[in-house]
Amino acid sequence: MEKSIEPILFELGIDYRPFGNSKKTFRNVATIQQGKEEDLCYCAFDGEEALSLISKSNAGIILCKGSLEKAIAQNHQFLNLSKKQQLIFVENPRAVFIKTISKIYNSDNKNVGISPTAIISSKASIGTNCYIGNYAVIGEDCTIGDGTVISDRAVIVKKCIIGNNCLVEPGVTIGADGFAYERDKETLELERFPHIGGVRIGDNVEICANSSIARGSISDTVIGDGTKLDALVHVAHNVIIGRNCELTAGTIIGGSTIVGDTSWMGLNCTLKNKIKIGNKVIVGAGACVIHDVPDEDVVAGVPAKSIKHKVISDKLFLMAGQR
Repeated sequence: MEKSIEPILFELGIDYRPFGNSKKTFRNVATIQQGKEEDLCYCAFDGEEALSLISKSNAGIILCKGSLEKAIAQNHQFLNLSKKQQLIFVENPRAVFIKTISKIYNSDNKNVGISPTAIISSKASIGTNCYIGNYAVIGEDCTIGDGTVISDRAVIVKKCIIGNNCLVEPGVTIGADGFAYERDKETLELERFPHIGGVRIGDNVEICANSSIARGSISDTVIGDGTKLDALVHVAHNVIIGRNCELTAGTIIGGSTIVGDTSWMGLNCTLKNKIKIGNKVIVGAGACVIHDVPDEDVVAGVPAKSIKHKVISDKLFLMAGQR
């Protein structure tokens, strides 16, 4: 189905300035390099690199940075822009692209229902407009909020509260016992620490494939509203993660660690148990964090040390979320 971009942007409340073919519509989305006449795409670059990409693109509608508006207006006849194309100038093209396609695809492709192969405890509670996938398991004393998706073969073991509009992808395990033992001084045998806590997950949380979140040993493991976990992330027992954090693939967080709001963890980083990470912290890829990290610091390396003094861009924190 053909769509016009301007009504969508107006409905989303996004400030924009159009240039070119005002009647242009799109059917699909694509990258700026692969875009065709019926596609919507975005250009995240600035300056000469952006002008080069735009001039070579065949995409019908391109979301561009507002900083390019003057240069394009002055040089459009030299940029090989087609009269069939439309450029849309916005502050953050990638963010606008995300909001646009989310609005389109979330409204068109919302799954609701419970698979006949799902296994749901009689002591579990499922909210409205949820989707529970094939062979998913919802255990005792679990609560699933409204509009939440539990994908195929995800396992919600026990004593878990998952908020509204969350996404749990295939193969995720939430609420299994954590790894905690006490060694007997004489026999040297290991005695498992009993886990009687649970897991509390806020609203709008996304947990990608094959991640694991352990339930608390005594207190609960907690993940705040809006936080996103990439694939193969491990969150140990009693961990508390704040709001709107991003944990990229392979992140490991040791037990009883606290992570503040809006922090970002790089690929395959490790956070030692019982440490505290502040708000708006960036942890570099592969870092091993063994000490507390204050608010708004940037750490990297093994062991991780502050490199904030080496950072010259004031946009680094926003860039951390743009992969």
